Parts: sequence; C-alpha cells; structure tokens
Amino acid sequence: MPDLVDEDIVPWVLDKFARHGWWKAKHTSFDNIQKGAPSHMAKKIKEAAEQLIKDGFLIKKPTGYGLEVSLNFDRKNEIFDIIERWKSKK
Repeated sequence: MPDLVDEDIVPWVLDKFARHGWWKAKHTSFDNIQKGAPSHMAKKIKEAAEQLIKDGFLIKKPTGYGLEVSLNFDRKNEIFDIIERWKSKK
C-alpha cells in the first residue's frame, strides 16, 4: 500500500468500510480501522474515525466487548461522492 497523506485518511477509511460492506448491521471493531495502513498513521486514522463518528458518517454500536462501528446508510451518496473524488485524484 502506498503511504497515506493526511488528506487521504478520511476517504481511505470510508472506502475500506464500503469495500468490506460494513453498513448498518454489519460492523467492525473500532480498533480494527487502522489495519492495512502504515503503522505510523494509526493515531491520525483513529482521530479521523472519531471525527467521522461526530460528523455522522460512521455509526457507533457499543457492545460488551468494545466499540463497533459501521457506515451510516443514510449518508451513502455523500460517502460514495467522497470516495469517487479521492479515487479520481489518484
């Protein structure tokens, strides 16, 4: 994987979730979000994911074993727009 720069983080996270189909009831652990990215980017990815939750792009699902997150299906069009703009710049 090529190095991520700061402006790539949000679309990279959204793209990862979309590719894995993590919408609505299908979710993943918050701690798994940075997997697949360079290790030095982990803190920035976590911060970006927290902001995506605040902005309503990711939905939290608290569980007994930790925080799970999925994409907000109601924001699907916006999410795909962000991903497509990012991919067209690459």
